[in-house]
Amino acid sequence: MSVPPVDFPAGVPADPPAGFRPGSPLKLLRTGRLLMRSSTPALAEATIAFQSRNLAHFARWDPTRPADHWELDVTRARLGREEKAFDAGTIWRYWLSLAEAPERVIGVCAVSDVVRGVFQSAMLGYSLDEGCVGTGLMQEALTHLIDEVFGPAVSLHRLQASVRPENARSRRVLERLGFRREGFSPRYLFIDGAWRDHETFALINPQWGETQRPAT
Repeated sequence: MSVPPVDFPAGVPADPPAGFRPGSPLKLLRTGRLLMRSSTPALAEATIAFQSRNLAHFARWDPTRPADHWELDVTRARLGREEKAFDAGTIWRYWLSLAEAPERVIGVCAVSDVVRGVFQSAMLGYSLDEGCVGTGLMQEALTHLIDEVFGPAVSLHRLQASVRPENARSRRVLERLGFRREGFSPRYLFIDGAWRDHETFALINPQWGETQRPAT
């Protein structure tokens, strides 16, 4: 876990220090095997290569995108918007690379739709290169990301993830991370030519007390 850029113990206390405001995570995270870099236009070619290698692998699970979604100029512009959104605290997307091969993107994970106020919640999403499935790399990345966004610098109260019932691998990742199934959403997203059912899983930050007020 990264050293938090605020000077008080892990977990936002019931009475945060005067002037404290939850912020955004670090833009570069490191795990034992991975580099996790936030979106920037400089990563456009590497992210396109990642997607291109995995077209068939992702087709069953990814929402339907516009035909030009992964063209170079469109991708650079989108990553530029995400770079600004990262600073604004609305989406924190990270592109994963092995530490010994930083030029090759092998995965992505994101905390999006961040809502503060009385909700303090966000959506979690992730994808991994087909050649890396079964290596524990996504669980490693998500463990670190959750530590970051549940830690005192960011202090989210809740993360939610939606998974197709037949995506057994993704379900197992969430369950190993402590997510609990909260519900079922019929015909939730348009994926691979049809509206697909999803299950909802959520993880509550254990460092938040039941009566702890969110920072304003």
